[in-house]
Amino acid sequence: MIGLLVGVLIGAAGCAGGGGRADRRPARIGHVVLIKLHDPDDRAALIADCDTMLSSIPGVTAYSAGRRLDVGRDTMDFDVGLYIGFETEADYAAYVENESHKELVERWKPNLEWLRVYDLLDETP
Repeated sequence: MIGLLVGVLIGAAGCAGGGGRADRRPARIGHVVLIKLHDPDDRAALIADCDTMLSSIPGVTAYSAGRRLDVGRDTMDFDVGLYIGFETEADYAAYVENESHKELVERWKPNLEWLRVYDLLDETP
């Protein structure tokens, strides 16, 4: 599980740097959400809703949503992963209370087998 989170964060950080290098962090606060759906065929619809409803919430400084990439490792079997970055705890708190976030959660809650949330604080200067 830890390896998966590291992979997600390295991938997100790699997008920020040039030539595949992670020259800077994608965000000070990383909000990682892993989702297992009752019906995996709903992945594209959930990702589309996340792209529409979450990526433009004020305070979001980094965003990525996608399906699990099977690279042959024995990792947690989830269907959709999200990475959302914030610079301040106030931005994160506002995101949680934002109406678009709340609507997305309520809309998709009946379709979830489970959901795991991991929050990371990067204090690197």
